[in-house]
Amino acid sequence: MTSTKTVLITGTSSGIGLAAAVGAAQAGWTAVATMRDPAKAEALLKAATDAGVADRVRVERLDVTDPASITACLDKVMAEHGRLDALVNNAGAAQVGTIEQSSLDDVRAAMEVNFFGVVAVTRAALPHLRASRGRVITVTSVGGAVGQPFNEAYCAAKFAVEGFMQSLAPVAATVGVDVTVVEPGAVASEFVANLGLDLPAMLAAMGPYAPALQAYIARTQESFAGAQTPAEAAAPIVEALTAARPPFRVQTSQWARDFVATTLADLDGSAVRDLTATWVR
Repeated sequence: MTSTKTVLITGTSSGIGLAAAVGAAQAGWTAVATMRDPAKAEALLKAATDAGVADRVRVERLDVTDPASITACLDKVMAEHGRLDALVNNAGAAQVGTIEQSSLDDVRAAMEVNFFGVVAVTRAALPHLRASRGRVITVTSVGGAVGQPFNEAYCAAKFAVEGFMQSLAPVAATVGVDVTVVEPGAVASEFVANLGLDLPAMLAAMGPYAPALQAYIARTQESFAGAQTPAEAAAPIVEALTAARPPFRVQTSQWARDFVATTLADLDGSAVRDLTATWVR
């Protein structure tokens, strides 16, 4: 049991999740840093040690697509820490492709991790968050506000998460739980590298969509050249953890704010359509 506030963070083996776990620990929280394979915790534990907060980081196994894993993890958190004050839904997986060339299984897999995993962990955590009057913070993406070429399944999942959380927020508030979504833009992390794409093979299989994909890849590589660091993208997560009343929607950079503003002010959809059309030609 502990009087220190406890946060459970999913997807912490690298990138934003790793940085958020270290940042939360630096802010005085006990960070329960979860991942599908705890054997991949070496980078996290080194970062926590380097930051002087290894004693406040606990690595646990959690697969957001496995109900038994979710239950086991939360049971262990409550048994060992006696409380859960915040949940950070960060685990996710990219999916690049277009629907004519993708299988429905590809789409379902993207939804399972990026949407249903978020729903499942949030549902399981809510009784504990009600008890602590805590908060749910979910990492979505600028792709949860602006649909992007060759990211149909990924953006569909992120749009779904934003709709889910926006709908949940006023209901959760009636029982003392704050809800926030955090929208990063390009982040220099292993998220894209973990796709493991064979781009020549993918282009060869794209048929009539190959020129558009080639243009999209070139534009994306250029955008990632100026990407935020994971620590920069994680900073607003830590701020949302500690704020007296966090906002519902937070972007992680000025670029992300400007980009998301395109869709929030775009009543007829033409601004987004005209913008993203330039990415594929």
